[in-house]
Formats: sequence, C-alpha cells, structure tokens
Amino acid sequence: MPSLDPAIAEVRLAVRTALAPLADGATVIVALSGGADSLALVAATVFGARARRITVLSVTVDHQLQEGSDAVAATAAVQAEHIGVADALQTKVVVHADGEGIEAGAREARYAALRGIAQTEGAAAVLLGHTLDDQAETVLLGLARGSGAASLQGMAPVREDDDGMLWMRPLLAVRRATTKAFCAASGFDVWDDPHNLDPRYARVRARERVLPVLESELGPGIAAALARTAEQLREDAEAFDEMIHETIEDIVEHAEAGISVSVAALAANPAALRNRIIRLVVDSEFGVSLTRSQTLEVARLVTDWSGQGPIDLPECTARRAGAQLIFTAR
Repeated sequence: MPSLDPAIAEVRLAVRTALAPLADGATVIVALSGGADSLALVAATVFGARARRITVLSVTVDHQLQEGSDAVAATAAVQAEHIGVADALQTKVVVHADGEGIEAGAREARYAALRGIAQTEGAAAVLLGHTLDDQAETVLLGLARGSGAASLQGMAPVREDDDGMLWMRPLLAVRRATTKAFCAASGFDVWDDPHNLDPRYARVRARERVLPVLESELGPGIAAALARTAEQLREDAEAFDEMIHETIEDIVEHAEAGISVSVAALAANPAALRNRIIRLVVDSEFGVSLTRSQTLEVARLVTDWSGQGPIDLPECTARRAGAQLIFTAR
C-alpha cells in the first residue's frame, strides 16, 4: 500500500489529539475560509471524527469585504461537502470597523457568527485553523506593541468562554507549509485571500517582511521560538492567575457602587502580582482592561501615596481612603 503523505499524517495526528477530550457523539463546528489551513483542518477533523461518531459541521463566514466573496464562500462549502462534513453552513456578516480597524471588526463579527451557530447546533466546540506561523506573528506583533505578557501569550490551544463553549486550535504546533502540503496531496482547490498579501495590514508585514528578515539574520527557527515563548508565558500566566484568585478572596470587599481592596495586602505583594490584581479587579467589576500606564498610576496610590487622587479610569474611578483602595463606577 502507498505510504501516507507526511503532511497528512501530521495534521491528522494534531487534530486527533485535540479531539480526544470530547465525548463520543459530540458535534463540532469547523471554521472554514477556503484557505489551506481551514481546508486541512476540515479534512483531518472529518477523518478523525468517524471512529468517535463525532458530527462535523463546517461554517463559512462571508465578511462581504471583497467582490466575489459569496462565490468564495460557496466554493468552500462545496469542498467541505465533498470532504464529508455533515452539513456545510454559510452565513454573511456585517463588519463594523471600530478604533482597532477593519481586521478587529471582521474578527469580532466572525466569532459572534460562529458562536451563534455553534449554540444553535448544540456544538461542544468550535475548531479554528490557526497554525504555528499565526502564533508566531501574534507574539511578534504583541512584542512590537509593548503589550505585555498577556499579549505575548498568543492564542491558547483551548479556551472555554463564559457560555461553556470550547474554542480549539488543533494546528497551533503545525506549520503553514504543512497545511499547504496537506491540501496539495489531497488535491484541494485552495483559496488564497488577497488580504493575506496586503501590506496595509501589520500582520501581513510581519509575515512577509519581518519574520523572513529575522530568519535570515538570526537563523532558522524564529517562528518556532516565538511560539515556544507564548507557551511558556501561558504557563506562567496560569500560575499567576491561580495565585491572584486565591489572594483576591482575602483582600477584596464590596463597597458602595464599587469594590475596595486592602492597601496593606497590595503593598505586601510583588509589583507583578500587585499590578495583576489591580487589572483583574477592574476588569471583573467594570469590564475594562487597563493599560500599563493606568495600572501603574493606580499602583502609586498604594506604594507612593502622598494624598493624590482620585484617578479617572474608563468606567470607574480609583481613590485611596485610609487603608483601602476603592474603585467606584463613574
């Protein structure tokens, strides 16, 4: 018998490993764009699901940002049907470009559509086709923006949202070249998104210009090193988060129109832990992510207080009152 193509074997193994925690007979959604990554993911998921009686649905989201996008979505759905999905679903979304740009708006609209369909279909998980290369680009962009450890963690292989939905990225350890080889070996008609070559987007510049220069000047393996960095930082963050939640139970109290934190307890913690507590308290209570400069200003109410304050923050105000740091809604 002919041997299995190495690219197909690698992708199938990655997907089979990712599906292992799911119950037999579950339903999963695979986000399908028609590109190599998502086509390889659909095919490997269909293959791995058969023995587990897992129902595989594909969802193609038409962002309506390019002429002919409806035809691209239809072609992707037809390929998914030929591959063997139980149903190849299509949906259109309206993209609103906010302060973060059209990429962020498209991502938000896409994820909302996927979440809605997954809930309607009773899916246990949504599978996304991000690869190791996507992870490396994410980490590099976070590093360039000075976004801190949270951004440098990149994308998690598995994330559970507030509704209990699992968002899984089975291909985070697989290179983009491997998914392309998978599709070539399988005879798939791959769609190349023109946006992936548009230098107006920072991610494209990182992919097409920055990473090749780093590979050339510093040696091969840069993408894999960036992905390892993300994995290590995620491990550190999980440990930090566990420590923070244990600490918060003892030092946080509800106050009128807000929440208060013990100044003495904050002061007793290292700066990294103290700053994380401040960010988590504000995010949990008011749904706001503080910038580093905002966090440090609040921390000064603990470590360098000389009567200053209150500090205006998005959605809330921070002030010190004796032995308490008090956050109140604006």
